[in-house]
Amino acid sequence: MAVKDRDRFSTATRIKLLGEQTAARVYRSQTKRQARRSRLTGRAALLALVLCTLIVALAYPMRQYVSQRAEIADLEREKRQAGERVEQLRDLKARWQDDAYAEQQIRQRLHYVLPGETGFVVIDPDAARQSRADLGAADRPWYANVWDGVDKSDASDQ
Repeated sequence: MAVKDRDRFSTATRIKLLGEQTAARVYRSQTKRQARRSRLTGRAALLALVLCTLIVALAYPMRQYVSQRAEIADLEREKRQAGERVEQLRDLKARWQDDAYAEQQIRQRLHYVLPGETGFVVIDPDAARQSRADLGAADRPWYANVWDGVDKSDASDQ
């Protein structure tokens, strides 16, 4: 028994015993951590699944909402531009109601002169080199000038 007691209290035996106990503790704590980690992993997977489901369920309505807001903004911008155009046209109509403005435009565009007046057309030397279609209004027949005025007013409406 003396050998056994001596063996039991020897340093090598104690170190061996401590190593085994420490290894057992580490193994137990790792198993507990793994068990805890596996529970958290299952919870995390369920949470991720729920979040993905919510994202998929809300993605289409959110996309529709954003596109409708963009469309509303475009329509409001178009409405504002149309309102501005209406105001411009009202101003133009009011100007054309004035006989002095109408007479001025007729004289300028069609080169009309009142009886007793002499009409002059000054030709730019650079304009003589341009094509016949680009020459001044005085060099073309009067009906071509009227038709150009109609085309210009029609183009400005668009």
